[in-house]
Parts: sequence; C-alpha cells; structure tokens
Amino acid sequence: MPVSRLIVIGGDAAGMSAASQARRLDSRMEIRVFERSPHTSYSACGLPYFAAGMVEEANSLVARTPERFRQQYDIEAMVGHEVLAIDPQARRVRVRVPETGKEFEEGFDTLLIATGARPHWPEIPGCEGKGIYALSTLQSGIELRRALDERPPRNAVIVGGGYIGLEMAEALLARGIPTSLVQRGVQPMNTLDPDMGALVARELKRRGVNLYLEEPAVAFELEGGRVCAVRTSLRRLPADLVVLGLGVIPESALAKEAGIELGVKGAIRVDEGMRTNLPGIFAAGDCVSSLHRVSGQEVHVALGTLANRQGMVAGQNIAGQKARFPGTLGTAITKVCELEIARTGLQERELEALGIDYAAVTIKSRTRSGYYPGVSDIHVKLLGEKGSGRLLGGQILGGAGAGKRIDTLAACLWAKLAVEELVQMDLSYAPPFSPVWDPVATAARALVKKL
Repeated sequence: MPVSRLIVIGGDAAGMSAASQARRLDSRMEIRVFERSPHTSYSACGLPYFAAGMVEEANSLVARTPERFRQQYDIEAMVGHEVLAIDPQARRVRVRVPETGKEFEEGFDTLLIATGARPHWPEIPGCEGKGIYALSTLQSGIELRRALDERPPRNAVIVGGGYIGLEMAEALLARGIPTSLVQRGVQPMNTLDPDMGALVARELKRRGVNLYLEEPAVAFELEGGRVCAVRTSLRRLPADLVVLGLGVIPESALAKEAGIELGVKGAIRVDEGMRTNLPGIFAAGDCVSSLHRVSGQEVHVALGTLANRQGMVAGQNIAGQKARFPGTLGTAITKVCELEIARTGLQERELEALGIDYAAVTIKSRTRSGYYPGVSDIHVKLLGEKGSGRLLGGQILGGAGAGKRIDTLAACLWAKLAVEELVQMDLSYAPPFSPVWDPVATAARALVKKL
C-alpha cells in the first residue's frame, strides 16, 4: 500500500494540532508543513504578556520547535515557506521561499488549509508608517517587544477595543506608558452587551487609560516615515507607538482562488469533519467558519481553543477516523488589570436580530464570602428564552475568581439546560471561593422569575 502524503498550510495551532494527531494515528504517512513565518506552534494569546515583560523570553511561548517536530514526530515543519497557490486538480501547491525568492511545487494526497486570520489594518492615510503594530504572529510580538525595550514611547495609542486592544492597554500601563484607546463603537468589547461594556470602560478609565469612544481613527500622522500622532474624527492624539486591535479577517484568499467554498465573513466553509467542498482538502482554525450551537447559524470565531480542537478533528479524519467538530459557543475570557471579563453564548443584539423572545437579568454580588479577605465585586448577566426557559447566553465581570465561572454557563449552554436547572445545580461552596449562593446561581434565580 503506497504511503499517503499530507501537506499542511500553516504551522500554528490548527495546523500543528492536525499534523500531530494524524501522525499519532498513522505512523507511515508523510507529513510536510509550510509556515511562512519563522516559528511554529506558539501561543499567540501570550503575546500581550510578552510585550508587557511579564513573559521574559519569546521561546517561552513556543510549544514545539520545527526541530522537535522533525525529531520526535517525524513531521517536516518548514518555516519561512509561503504557499502561493493550490491546484486541486493536479494535487499540488506552489511554494515560495521569500528569503531566496526560490519557488517550487509540492504534491499532496491530502491537504489541510490552516492559514489563520490576519489583523484588520485600516486603510487610512499614514497606515504604512513605522511604529504601527498589529499582534498576530510571534514575530510581530518580538518586533513590538523590541520597539518597547529599545525605544520606549512617550505616548501610545491603541486603535480598537477588542481582546488585543484591552490586553495591550494593560501591557502598556504595566510599562508606565501613557496610553489612549480610540474606539469606533459606543463601548469597548463589542462581544459584551452595552451595560457590561460600560463596566469595562469604567475600569479602563480608572486605571488611567484615556478612552475615546465613538471616535474612529481617520489618519496616522507621520514624521520621517514614523507615526507621531493619531487623528480621530474629533481630535489629534500624540503617539510614537500605535497598536491595532480592530479584530481579524480570515486568511482565505488561497482557498477562494482554488475554488473552495467560502461562508460568513469570507471564512472557509467546512462540514463537521472539517472537510471543504473539494475532495481531500480540509481546513481548520481561524480561517474557517463554525456552527453556533445556540443560534444554529454559521459564524466566524477566531479563538485558539477552537483552532486546536478543529485541528485535532481534522487530523483524526485525515488519518481515517470518524470525528466531528460539534460547533462553538464563542466562550472567551480576558482581563484588564484586576477586572476579569468573560462571555459565552449569544448577546442581546444577536437575540433581537434572530427574533427570539428573551429576558435578561444582571446581578451584582461578591466573589467570596463577604468577611473573607480579598473579596471583590462580581457582575453576572444571564439571558434566557421566554416559554422554553432555556439559557441563551451569559457575561461575567469581576475581580479575582470571577471570570472562570463562565465555564459553568458554557457547560449549561452546551448541554442545552434550562435556567431553572442552573438554579438547582450542585455548585461548590467555601468562604475563600464563593458566597453560599454562588453569583451564577443567584443570577439564575433572578432570571427564572422573569421567565
């Protein structure tokens, strides 16, 4: 029986997870990975903490090097190699080595596209200037850290209030750099409802971030080719360093040119087994769309947790197994200084767009028993469907120990439980961890009354 050949485009979470899984299940398969950056299998989620100096060495963020993949797993991970085109009929990819300009073709029996997503880069005057950074790869994090170490900015501006924007605000504050954040929308973190987003805005201001909402950046002013200011729709903000936090766009151009079907937001459309519409071609990670388990709709959610799970499913199916990726809830967590921020499921504007009759409740409680040292506030918001009583979504903000409570809500959503079942759930209690009635259960009791 001939040895099959797997080509993987993209050497981070989804790509290397799939390659590793395929190798575990098939010791004879020939596996080659092409990664255009200098690194494989790294934690992009750790980049803001590396920029802050909380993580000393960039190598600490690397799970496995190309050498380890080669020696321990017999996977040829080729960094600095960019795939230019896919020929599905000839079963070949065209590859370029930017360092030398050399191009060559490589054949495959099975192909996995794990090209990830790229940061949204605003097409406004001055966007080509030096000193403007977008965190997406380990190399981009290394370059930002070098700039902060070698040329500490007098003023920094963050454009966009998503996860990266908030985490970089914390990183810059930790370095003592005066920081402003400009946001097109009415709140930071548009994955939260406005009332919860307002709590994030309050914390940013309390920590010293100059927050400018409903003020999109309209231009970057340059001096000698380097950014010196950000102009918004209302003001001019001095800045010798800018970090973009405007979200990401699926890297799906290669797939589109090859005739692979795209879905929502231009992401690659796949089935439960991570197969595209073309035979023998799979896709996984931030470049693909997913099924939302609450709404039943196709969504694009770029999270490392999903990328790793999708890669595992793809690798199992590539090796001949029958695995399925059952969808996403969009569960996510981050923090700004001491404020933990978490969310799962749907938010109010999504429910309204779907025409779902729902009720919402927000409660304020305490993370621990009131008499225990270190207690802090926690805000829990729950959304439930009228009639059926099912849980639809939740958001949690608060001090230490607040955020990971989102996993209780995610488990309930995953199992399609009613809100009343959450009230009766056997949750743990001890004064260092929770009041007698956990805030999640307290919120559920309040929501049951509305439902």
